[in-house]
Formats: sequence, C-alpha cells, structure tokens
Amino acid sequence: MMACAMFAMLYLIGGFLFLASAAAHVYVRVKLRPRDDSDLDEYYHEFEDQHPQYARYTKWLQITLGGAALGLVLMFVPAVI
Repeated sequence: MMACAMFAMLYLIGGFLFLASAAAHVYVRVKLRPRDDSDLDEYYHEFEDQHPQYARYTKWLQITLGGAALGLVLMFVPAVI
C-alpha cells in the first residue's frame, strides 16, 4: 500500500515538473530570445556566448530542458519498478 502511494507521488511530482518545465521552456523561447535589434551580430561567432542576453537565454534553456528531463525520469521510474 505504501509503495502505491509512493508511485502516485512520483507520477504527480514528475508530471507537474515536466509540465512546468515545458511551459517555462516555451516562455524562454518566446520572451528571452535576443531580438533582431540586439547587437549579437556584432560579436564574433566564437565569443557570442559571452553576450549577456544570449548567455541568459542559453542558461535558461538548459535549466528548463533539465527540469523536463528530470520530470520524465520521475514518471518513468514507477513504470520500471
């Protein structure tokens, strides 16, 4: 009985984390992407990751993708056990 409750909690936490991360990922893609009027084109391509807007954008993309992956793992664990 306790294992069933634990599995349900893992599904709920994993599902919520996945949905929240997916929504945050869409927000990052739409709102935080450097616009066409930014000075990103003036940076040499090897140093464009040092541009403040681009660095923030890539950091949040990695965080949201990591959260979505963790949510999927949490939902997959009860199915395997």
